[in-house]
Amino acid sequence: MRKDLLELLHTGDNTLVIENGDVHTFTGRGVADLYNILKTDSMLLKGATVVDKVVGKGAAAIMILGGIKSLYAEVISEAALSLFSGKDIDVEYGSRVEQIWNRSHTGRCPVETLCLDALTAEDCLPFITEFITSKK
Repeated sequence: MRKDLLELLHTGDNTLVIENGDVHTFTGRGVADLYNILKTDSMLLKGATVVDKVVGKGAAAIMILGGIKSLYAEVISEAALSLFSGKDIDVEYGSRVEQIWNRSHTGRCPVETLCLDALTAEDCLPFITEFITSKK
């Protein structure tokens, strides 16, 4: 994991850093930035190194579908790690948790809940799409 990318993650309001030739930073919460990248500029993810603060199953699905090369997550859920299992993606993390909590810490993250029974990244995408489009 590149220390400079991790430092960039902690600069300002950054929540996501993607390096794929150039370095791009994002400040959105949840999976919205990753989802928008997948839908509008998917080549940014292809072969990329990603540094993210929190990775649940939904974010993992988007990264897999986007074809990332490596990931460092400060926090990653067991469901996300399970989805990455067997993929040719180098995954490192600071801490592994049973689940990603929602923003009010009253239950599981809504996207992770929607994707809970999905077996593949492809199976997760319709649930993520529904979640993102219902927020608009």
